[in-house]
Amino acid sequence: MLFNTYKPWKFAFSQESDNIEEAEENNWGIIGVPFDSTSSYGPGSRFGPTTVREASYSFEKYNINFNKDINIVFYDFGNTNVVYGNCKKTLAILEETISELIANNIKPIVIGGEHSISLAPIKALAKSTANDYNIEDMTIIHLDAHMDLIAEYQGEKCSHATVMKRVHELNPKEIIEIGIRSSSREEKEFVETQDNIAIFTTKDTKERFEAIEEKIKKIKNKDPIYLSIDIDVLDPLYAPEVGNPIPNGISPNTIEKILEILSKKNMTGFDLMEVATNRLGDSTAVTASKIVYDFLTLIK
Repeated sequence: MLFNTYKPWKFAFSQESDNIEEAEENNWGIIGVPFDSTSSYGPGSRFGPTTVREASYSFEKYNINFNKDINIVFYDFGNTNVVYGNCKKTLAILEETISELIANNIKPIVIGGEHSISLAPIKALAKSTANDYNIEDMTIIHLDAHMDLIAEYQGEKCSHATVMKRVHELNPKEIIEIGIRSSSREEKEFVETQDNIAIFTTKDTKERFEAIEEKIKKIKNKDPIYLSIDIDVLDPLYAPEVGNPIPNGISPNTIEKILEILSKKNMTGFDLMEVATNRLGDSTAVTASKIVYDFLTLIK
């Protein structure tokens, strides 16, 4: 049994293992984090891990879009315990849980929950002595409507709106943000002073996607990449039930293209955040589940 977790149910096609030490090495493990205590507009992302998992049972093991079966071995270790109202304690619990995964040579897939959660798996990966790299080698690919680079939000440093600022303070090699269409002036001015943050707006994804493709392809194949997706990167047409919906987003097809490019790289972790619905079969949950399903299909 993985420390600090409980099991509501599992993502479709996951392997059975009640003991983390029985899991095969160099595979992937899903952790749900039902936490949304810093949500500032639309609450409900604490239900994301449940609704995303439930939606996975509508898919076939054969993924017709990529003409591939899900062949990798992956596990769903359930949800981590959270402390509602306390972001820092929740992140500490999650970091400890992810560290246990990594120590057993299992790469993390985290389903949220609000976006503040992403800091914990990135910190766990950065601190792990089981890896042959450190944070200075890691590129963070961040798909989001928002930069999430503000220093404090509503007086809080631990927040869904500050998560990439906290990640940047860990000194990663680079942060590449895609789908951005909402920013404070503070964030824009901060980015302009940094040489390791690249911003691609929604307009960029539509008018010069080849620049995004070239940027990702330039990452050395051996260098680790962490992928963080806030589901609000999608247009509300595709994902209406999110914490902070912003019009004129990208399409699921664009995410599919990005996943195809990343599947040829050294992926070290992945999270999908901000599905804010408690309704089973909700379109946002189904779309988010499809993204996880596509990742599992494509990843090596």
